[in-house]
Amino acid sequence: MNSSAPTLTNELDVTISDVIRYHLGLGRAVALWRLPQQSKIQVAICTQGLVMPNDFVLETSEQGFLMAPFHPQGQKYFLAADHLFVFEKNKLIKASKVTELDLGNLLKNNETPSSHEQISFHAAPYSPVHQPEYQQLVRKSIEFIEKGVFEKIVPARSKDVELYKPIDPLHLFESLCTKYPHAFVSLVSSTETGTWVGATPEVLVSVSEDQIFKTVALAGTKSFTEGMNLKSVAWTQKEIEEQAMVSRYIINCLKKLRVREYTEHGPRTSVAGNLVHLKTDYEVDMKAISFPQFATHMLKLLHPTSAVCGMPLEESLAFLTSQESFDRAFYTGYLGPVGLSEGSHLYVNLRCIQMFEKVIRFYAGAGVTADSDPETEWQETEMKMNTMASVVFHSL
Repeated sequence: MNSSAPTLTNELDVTISDVIRYHLGLGRAVALWRLPQQSKIQVAICTQGLVMPNDFVLETSEQGFLMAPFHPQGQKYFLAADHLFVFEKNKLIKASKVTELDLGNLLKNNETPSSHEQISFHAAPYSPVHQPEYQQLVRKSIEFIEKGVFEKIVPARSKDVELYKPIDPLHLFESLCTKYPHAFVSLVSSTETGTWVGATPEVLVSVSEDQIFKTVALAGTKSFTEGMNLKSVAWTQKEIEEQAMVSRYIINCLKKLRVREYTEHGPRTSVAGNLVHLKTDYEVDMKAISFPQFATHMLKLLHPTSAVCGMPLEESLAFLTSQESFDRAFYTGYLGPVGLSEGSHLYVNLRCIQMFEKVIRFYAGAGVTADSDPETEWQETEMKMNTMASVVFHSL
């Protein structure tokens, strides 16, 4: 903490809502997040406007929050943590780069409207993707796979749902934290990015404070019910092969960097909310391989993964860019905190929504292989959207 900042005690009654309302009221960019299986919620405030980096080096990054779109050539945004707050059970336990004047102004601020009225919404053109259109895209994807152009392709779609009353994004964030303790939960709001809330189970790149790199291969989707025996989950050949493709892709990225010293755990059945997936974890000790910028190089190779785009990458990306009738924006991009004392943690932006003034936009995709059925793939996207919708509308 800044030397001019007050000593934090239990008597300093500053809540997450206080911080969010105050800084959004000043037009500042805000990111808050909770890492998987943690209770701490961190809030980064950017006071100077977002940076738009072309080449981002994870290993030398300042503290902040990074957000990148699906398309690798799209505009990335870095939200510098000019102020950083840490909360535990909604009690402020740490405030970095925060002066006594900052906290004093925050505490005096009692007239700011509720947070949902301060959120930065972007009005974006939208053309809904109906079931016949999506199933036709799946059929076309299968045709290209049968011709040998792709091994796998992941067409996505979005759906807008009008709201009959406003939703407080912070309340939605808190609901996701409760429902998905094993996910990375985030809320980002800025003029540049708009407002996004999500709970994703998929690590893209993680570097711990002791320089352990992690990534995962995640594919295959089934419904989860309470009490289900995970060992008894029966995966189809299509789902097993789909997950194997993602694993092979990660291993090929490691080979491109000439790294063979890695550990592999899986595949195994993993729970993510009311869904289960096949998951394999990969770890690399960056100190042991003497490769200080390994994570940055892997990030460039991994994104977008075959789990959200397809294989081979270039052909899949070109096909989806030309055939999908909507802009994915930050859906299936990546986001997360970087440069913190506990490391950098970037996640694939799945199970997310984009918030507008009177509309919620849902996103979902499905992995298509030669064995896919268009109706089944449509139902998979519906199931994924319903996962988020159940939380969103419970928050109303």
